[in-house]
Amino acid sequence: MKIGFDAKRITHNRTGLGNYSRYIVNILSSFYPGNLYELYSPGEGDAHLRAQVNTSQAIRFHYPSGLITCFPKAFWRSVALSSVLQKDKIELFHGLSNELPCGLKKRGIKSVVTIHDLIFLRYPRFYSRIDRSIYAYKFRKACREADRIIAISEMTKRDIIRFFHIDADKIKVIYQGCDYSFIQPADDEKKAAVRKTYNLPERYILNVGSIERRKNLLLAVKAMKQIDKDVVLIAIGKHTEYADEVEQYVKENDLADRVRLLNHVPFEDLPAIYQQASLFVYPSYFEGFGIPVIEALHSGIPVIAATGSCLEEAGGPDSIYVDPDDDSGMAESIAKVLSSPDLVKKMTESGKAFVKNFSDEIIASRIIELYKELL
Repeated sequence: MKIGFDAKRITHNRTGLGNYSRYIVNILSSFYPGNLYELYSPGEGDAHLRAQVNTSQAIRFHYPSGLITCFPKAFWRSVALSSVLQKDKIELFHGLSNELPCGLKKRGIKSVVTIHDLIFLRYPRFYSRIDRSIYAYKFRKACREADRIIAISEMTKRDIIRFFHIDADKIKVIYQGCDYSFIQPADDEKKAAVRKTYNLPERYILNVGSIERRKNLLLAVKAMKQIDKDVVLIAIGKHTEYADEVEQYVKENDLADRVRLLNHVPFEDLPAIYQQASLFVYPSYFEGFGIPVIEALHSGIPVIAATGSCLEEAGGPDSIYVDPDDDSGMAESIAKVLSSPDLVKKMTESGKAFVKNFSDEIIASRIIELYKELL
């Protein structure tokens, strides 16, 4: 098969959608090297991100060339790309990040789109009106025009049906996994290096993800007031205006020694940081799936997440879930886990077993099966 992919996120995005896009191309090329994987991006982007894609003769990057470079990059990606795909004899195109270029059906090219979440419709208060309008138009159009839709969770599938009125038979739930570096134990030298670099304390609770209002970090910060003072909360993620609010709360409540926000942490340092944490907390109001939860379970640490979205799908039956507005419940759960070695052992062992459901080989095989059904 000769498969085309929307590679903008691969070359330009360091987090969520970029990680997913690189992950999918890497596992497909690893387990099914007989196919051709053609990656179409509006620009070369970041060399460090491109280097995270497997080096393989089966993978090639494509960028705009000729007169089309005089037009905006968004035009190439949304309008002109379908003619490029036809010229390159692409059999199937996979939009990895919620959208598809125009004109695929007219040119006889089968299409799949991955929809990650519809949070902007469930929680419109977290988005501007113009962003909601743009997302709704692009996502709905992609769902209607795609031959098949991949939803990354049952929750996302239900939302696609609810908000866009798409036939359930058109949607296939295929979970996502995480980078192999979280599965492989970091060596002692790497652990010591990150502990020194970030001055990590002996006992710390970890949170990873963009520090934005929807992710609800403040719940975990409020819980810190109610648990042992020798425990520190380390939050890693992109700094936003919401992060300023969190830092103000930390300052006003004398938590500066117990709550630390870190940004610009290189991806390669994250596994060693995860693996030395005592506990992972993820109090997000809503997620499409929750990859940091998977990363934590692979890292062998217990997880406390929030109810109300798909985090139970990611965390499994033996993680703990609390109401995202209940800081006392979060504090009680944290104290319960940190005070019980037997509970920690049970949660980590069952977590390791549960995340085998998200193995690279299983996910790759399900995607290839979907491609073959279409072709």
